[in-house]
Amino acid sequence: MRWSKSFIPTLRETPKVAKSISHALSIKAGLVRPLVSGIYSYLPLGWRVISKIIDTIREEMNCIEAQELFLPALTPRSLWQETGRWEEYGQEMFKLKDRKNRDMCLAPTHEEIITKIASDEIISYKHLPQIWYQIQIKFRDELRPRSGLERLRQFIMKDSYSFDADENGFKKSYKLHRDAYINIFKRCGLDFVIVAASSGLMGGSLSEEFMVISENGEDKIVICEKCGYKANLQIADSENKLPNFKDEPLSEIHTPVEGTVEEVSKFLKMPKSKFMKSLLYIMEEKPIFLLLDGEHELSDEKIQKIGNTRVATPDEIKEITGVEPGYVGPIGLNVEVIADKVLKGKKGLITGANKTFYHLKGVNLERDVKVKKYLDIRLVKEGDRCIKCKEPLFFKNAIEIAHIFNLGTKYSEAMDAFFIDKKGKRKPIIMGSYGIGPERIMTSIIETYHDKNGIIWPLEVAPYKVLILSLNISVREVQETAELIYKNLKLKTEVLIDDRLESAGVKFKDADLIGIPLQIIVGERELKKGNVEIKFRGKEQRKKIKKEKVVEEIIKILNH
Repeated sequence: MRWSKSFIPTLRETPKVAKSISHALSIKAGLVRPLVSGIYSYLPLGWRVISKIIDTIREEMNCIEAQELFLPALTPRSLWQETGRWEEYGQEMFKLKDRKNRDMCLAPTHEEIITKIASDEIISYKHLPQIWYQIQIKFRDELRPRSGLERLRQFIMKDSYSFDADENGFKKSYKLHRDAYINIFKRCGLDFVIVAASSGLMGGSLSEEFMVISENGEDKIVICEKCGYKANLQIADSENKLPNFKDEPLSEIHTPVEGTVEEVSKFLKMPKSKFMKSLLYIMEEKPIFLLLDGEHELSDEKIQKIGNTRVATPDEIKEITGVEPGYVGPIGLNVEVIADKVLKGKKGLITGANKTFYHLKGVNLERDVKVKKYLDIRLVKEGDRCIKCKEPLFFKNAIEIAHIFNLGTKYSEAMDAFFIDKKGKRKPIIMGSYGIGPERIMTSIIETYHDKNGIIWPLEVAPYKVLILSLNISVREVQETAELIYKNLKLKTEVLIDDRLESAGVKFKDADLIGIPLQIIVGERELKKGNVEIKFRGKEQRKKIKKEKVVEEIIKILNH
């Protein structure tokens, strides 16, 4: 391809809207252009990269004998009502009405649609196992789209689904996907970690995320550097240990400050670990107290496993406890209580007294509070001790690039996707779900491979593998040599020639910005010696080679 005929609108200045390196370079290098918040247009270079990533994904999926299909993005309300997700998805789901006033939505995911096909078509164990996948556009009305292509309202996803007759079959399907994803990310040049994760609204158990560690990542992962424990922050666990305090009688104490743990602990000159946070939530329209120690926060993911919960409003808190938020507690109220497991058996704690500017000290969980369950509901904090080896835990920012998990029979039971087994019994199909984000992969590659001058693409995903820089094209020999190399090389690989009437400085800046891995530099000075230069993007040194040998040398490098 000729640069003079290409649409590569590079920029010199960093866009003000850019919040990360990958976001800035995607725009500066002419890969994308924003339309509105969370929605982007892919320009030719950007689409070539995305297409390369998709090709890699498709090749690896085909290797595990997955079958590609294509599902509708526009879907009816009735399907989502079968699983209850029409209401559960909330405002993230784009909802609309057709001309006949029927409720429709733009699919944020495709579990319901794929299960409908399985329900209609899979009848016997003889039809199992199956792996179906698609590469499709999804829609989610994110509250705060951010980080460039990392969190979008319209995005591309490869999602696949496995259908098995039993758990052993599912484990095989899961491993096939896990191994395929490892191959995909290695081919894309990414260094990644696999962490335990939550399935969220998708449901199911056994859930893992593939993460690329990056300063600009919006996710946090918890890592133990000694034993290798890794998990998403929202579901990570840590050692079940708190200081033991002296048992004492329950008594009221005046606390004339704002009712946060921070302020009350300062006022009383006591450590935060001595406090018990009493958080009032509403679960299935009934109030519930969630208790945890004063040093930690609640994990939203963990409490959603208890049931459909939400934070009580200030009005609800006052109506139930008779006091403003900050001074509430479970003692003396007929409200169900769930406590974090770390509080089991603890004594001598402080919590709200359900009286403005007052707290209770000497709280003994076994004596004073009727706890229904002790569960893991707290968010791990940096420095907590590893649940496995007791060493300190560290946090890393990361970009999620894929998520694989067991759906179990949640969707098959809800949507009547049953089959007849070998004994003639009717059983629900066991399903798995495996998502991977091409745009997130591209973002992660740019975050990983760049320098102050621009992007450095790995060969597998580069928009072109070779860039010919024709310097001083007014000089006949330069132009003819560059054109001959281009003519011979484009028959063997993907090549872009910069044949613009621009200065050498502009061409070098643009070459480094767009990041094509191999540069062939054709200039007047070296041509007088019969040479051209090969430069590897990201490396300063250049290799001089006879102009007659350059095509042969490039092919040798590409095949190495």
